[in-house]
Amino acid sequence: MSEWLALAIAMSAACAVVIAVVVLRQRRVPEDDDPSETPDVIEYITMMIGVIYAIVLGLAIAGVWEGRAAAQDDTLHEAQTLREVSQRVQVFPADYRDQVRKDVDAYVSYVVDTEWQYMRDHGSIAPEGTALLAKLRTDVAERAPQNDLEAQAYQPMLDRIAAADEARNARGQSTGPTMPGLVWFGLITGAVVTVGMVFTLQIRRSARELFLAGAFAALIAFLLFLIWDFDDPFGRGVSVTTQPFEDLFPDLFT
Repeated sequence: MSEWLALAIAMSAACAVVIAVVVLRQRRVPEDDDPSETPDVIEYITMMIGVIYAIVLGLAIAGVWEGRAAAQDDTLHEAQTLREVSQRVQVFPADYRDQVRKDVDAYVSYVVDTEWQYMRDHGSIAPEGTALLAKLRTDVAERAPQNDLEAQAYQPMLDRIAAADEARNARGQSTGPTMPGLVWFGLITGAVVTVGMVFTLQIRRSARELFLAGAFAALIAFLLFLIWDFDDPFGRGVSVTTQPFEDLFPDLFT
């Protein structure tokens, strides 16, 4: 099932449940019931619960969005450093230059074509990708520079490979859900309590009140879905893509 279809079903279900409960509850209200008799303390508590839960939702959304942005930055940094390695090896002899570029291309192709799906399926980076990057490091390091021009490019190349390895490890740390289960328990419980407090108010069956109650429940469902989707930067609908690799290595993906 598509994630967006699941979102539509969840929002519709939340809206329908709230409207159904309001309608069924209204049928049991006596004819002489007065909505203005709702105690002020209930309205105050409902407002405070809504404010507190809104703050919690905002912090959760900011946290998962920051994690996704960091994962995107790590991917861009990894691609950029590998591009620098391919450019700096230009000053070396053709056989060595071709071997290093072949290693870089093999790693990038594997990441884009295979490892991204592996991360979605297994929640971690693939050992084959780690081996390919290690081979690149070995091939670069095993040949000592032969002149001053090569010496100027040699150490920066090793530094770029180390930076790519660091970005790769950071990408691996961002793979899979990061939100603790206890936080999810608090978010879902808070949603139930927040929506449930609406029923303590004496809502009538007018179209305006039913619409607002349903829209409120659907909004809560949407925000929870948004948190869930951003919680896994590489495995859900709004995920980090391989676009930085494809942009910096266009010859591999044309």
